[in-house]
Amino acid sequence: MFMTPLIFHAIDFTASQVGSGLAVSALIGTVVRLLSGALLDRGVHCSWPIRVTTLLAITADLILVQANDYGSYLAGQLLLGSAAGLYWPAIELAVPLSCGSLPSGRGYALVRSADALGIGIGTLIGTVAATLGILRTVYSVEAVCMGTVLVLISLYPLQDGPPYRDLNGARSEPSTGTETFRLPWLLPLLPVLVISVVATGILALQQSALPLDLVRGSLSRPGLSESHSSALIALQLTLLVSLQWPVGRWLSDRSVAFGLSLSLISFSIGCALIAISSLFESGTALVLAALLPMAFAQAAFLPTATEAVIEETPPEHRGLAMALFSQCFAISAIVAPLAGGALLDLQNNGLMLWLLMGGACLAVLPTLRSLKPRYRATVPRATSPALGRDEQFVDAVTGGPGHLRR
Repeated sequence: MFMTPLIFHAIDFTASQVGSGLAVSALIGTVVRLLSGALLDRGVHCSWPIRVTTLLAITADLILVQANDYGSYLAGQLLLGSAAGLYWPAIELAVPLSCGSLPSGRGYALVRSADALGIGIGTLIGTVAATLGILRTVYSVEAVCMGTVLVLISLYPLQDGPPYRDLNGARSEPSTGTETFRLPWLLPLLPVLVISVVATGILALQQSALPLDLVRGSLSRPGLSESHSSALIALQLTLLVSLQWPVGRWLSDRSVAFGLSLSLISFSIGCALIAISSLFESGTALVLAALLPMAFAQAAFLPTATEAVIEETPPEHRGLAMALFSQCFAISAIVAPLAGGALLDLQNNGLMLWLLMGGACLAVLPTLRSLKPRYRATVPRATSPALGRDEQFVDAVTGGPGHLRR
């Protein structure tokens, strides 16, 4: 995704052609995400969407590695968007199902750490390929990686878990679809989705508006060279890789409301520093200082928000809930770059953009008051001298035994 504009710009694709392909990929992904979530709620095992994802991605890579016309490029982007739409709800739902006795919050922290490491390695490979003048090699590398995933998931299928259970430990069947679109189960999830739209909007702006803001300069802050701008982005990615596991591990023992509030406050601090940097000739130092709270905020948000979806959603609707959560990323990937770019062009600086995003983080903080672990429960198991009974934690996803947080 990151290398696509560079690859097809090099063969004289216009910016609108490249942008339209990425937009189509994102749009088809939003539709397929809902389909994937609905299928998971109807009992489809998590491994199957991942298998189909690998096949779609390999086909797309084989097309894009040799595409020289807009039609082939568009076909490849359609397949990649479909692959992403199938992948994200299934893999997010598979994490707590695969955790066993490990708390799902720590499981998500591990997965997000792996995500960050993979992005870092992919960026490094792309940089080397660009330096050697063989940038399209990234599609060949991705095809090999997807083939490896297909082999691994065929040999070691994802843990899909027993039938769903309710809070009392009673078995409940996967959704039949008739109750899927009733609102009551969705209402407690809305604060998480609102917060996720704001947070993912900032993540999207970091990839689109921030590099442009740095290169163009802003008010008193001089513009940076493309190499210096890229170095700052690479530094933030390095910070994220370093922070993701320790921050995620630390927050896994705390409430999701605490983790999300810490993330939003850190995002607002980072945005404020970037905004203020516009006012000083030495503002680049403030941008550099902003990278740490931004990386910390991202490391806190990614695993905590996913855990919040689990805690706020009944088990029989978790597939669709994960699809809605991943839609926040898709929507932000479409809207944030367009809105951010328009505001940068209108103001000719990033001051207002980053102030607005920092303010948005603070504005959604009060919604955290409604968050509580609705689908964590204890069931009596045996008599205890201290409590009169021994309490056993029931896993929020599978209904099996797990850890009780105190």
